[in-house]
Amino acid sequence: MDTVLTIVLVIAIVFIFAKGVVIVQPYEQALQIRLGKYIGRLNPGFRWVIPFITGIIKVDLRTQVMDVPKQEVITKDNSPTNVDAIVYVKVIDPEKSYFEVSNYRMATVALAQTSLRGIIGDLELDEVLYNRELINNKLRDILDRETDQWGVKVERVEIKEVDPIGAVKQAMTEQTAAERERRAAILRADGEKRSAILTAEGKRQSMILEAEGDRQSKILRAEGDRKSKILQSQGEAQALRILSLGSRPLDKKAITVLSLNALQQMADGQATKIIFPFEVSSLIKQSAKFLGAEDEDFADDSWKEFDLDESILGKSPAEEGIDDASEYVKNIEKNIQSLEDPTTPADESAPET
Repeated sequence: MDTVLTIVLVIAIVFIFAKGVVIVQPYEQALQIRLGKYIGRLNPGFRWVIPFITGIIKVDLRTQVMDVPKQEVITKDNSPTNVDAIVYVKVIDPEKSYFEVSNYRMATVALAQTSLRGIIGDLELDEVLYNRELINNKLRDILDRETDQWGVKVERVEIKEVDPIGAVKQAMTEQTAAERERRAAILRADGEKRSAILTAEGKRQSMILEAEGDRQSKILRAEGDRKSKILQSQGEAQALRILSLGSRPLDKKAITVLSLNALQQMADGQATKIIFPFEVSSLIKQSAKFLGAEDEDFADDSWKEFDLDESILGKSPAEEGIDDASEYVKNIEKNIQSLEDPTTPADESAPET
């Protein structure tokens, strides 16, 4: 009987001792409440307290993530929008977080909901969509100021989603499409303007080049015509020299025959009028002498005094000769102009006109 009592007593002592053992994790702080009175904190590690009369409250000191439920909020421009957020908090005073508020997590979430509703109600929908950083900062300042008395530090607040209702979202979609169409129209108009400018510039350059080419072509053509006329004039002058020297050996009989042939050719036609460009009586006289009459002056042998050779052709005009002839004509024109206008100086190298 004594042995059984001893065993029971040992078991009771072990049980009582075990009930007083407390293990505090490194990220926790424990609060001791004995008989309704706060005794103090328990640091991390193995701790033993008086069992049955001492209560232990463990407080997590790590940063905690609280999800603010989605709620419908009316913006300043009367646009219903669904908004939710995430709040990052950390307990910095375990006593206040337990004794000043019944549940600091629930209280922080409720405060975040009401504060978020008030902040977004003061903003238009566009500002809510584009100024999330402003909303985050305002909400964090409000929550941090209110939760400071609970021993809770609000480290960060993030707006997770802003979701306008169906009608508002459809209007926003149409507005975005219209804006994109406007930008596309502006880009198309700008491209057409630049294309027209480049086309006009190209046409202008083309016309300038075409005019320049036409001018050079006319200059070259005129230069060619001028040289051609000079060569033709020189050829005609040589032909006249050859004709004047070659006709001297012809006697009056040959001239008479040629004249009669010319008369025959003029009469061979359908014309009713014939104009003789020489004296008919002289032709008749020459024809009579050709048939048998004698005349001392009829035979002319003076042509035998001339030695006809290739020298009468003269030299073929070269490029330098053409340029000299052109310069000669220009100097004559300058002298004529100087005579008409006394103020224009005459070219001394040009011949007198």
